[in-house]
Amino acid sequence: MANDSGTRFDMPAEMRAFAEKSLEQAKATFDALASAAQQAANVAQSQANTAQSGARELGQLAVRYAERNIASSFEFAQKLTRAKDAAEVAALHSDYVSTEMAALTEQAQELSRQAAGKMSGSPTAH
Repeated sequence: MANDSGTRFDMPAEMRAFAEKSLEQAKATFDALASAAQQAANVAQSQANTAQSGARELGQLAVRYAERNIASSFEFAQKLTRAKDAAEVAALHSDYVSTEMAALTEQAQELSRQAAGKMSGSPTAH
């Protein structure tokens, strides 16, 4: 049987004060750690949202360029169907290739600028 003499453990006042102070310090440290973890999570979420938005904008730009390039190809094909002779076909082809190369170069440069801007977080012109 347990001894129910009514005695209880008495902690010396200095030890109790030390334990309470240690507990307060541990709680303060935990609160600071939890706050820092929350801030880190918020920063990570913000960066993820920014990256996702930037990727979406770049994807939309790439789709607009693809649509423009496809429309240009169809326009070229229509011109070819109306060509009168081989010389006109050659001239149309030459014009198409030079125009498309210039457009693709410009598009690649713009996509590169936009991507660099999105990665650095700086705003870029549209």
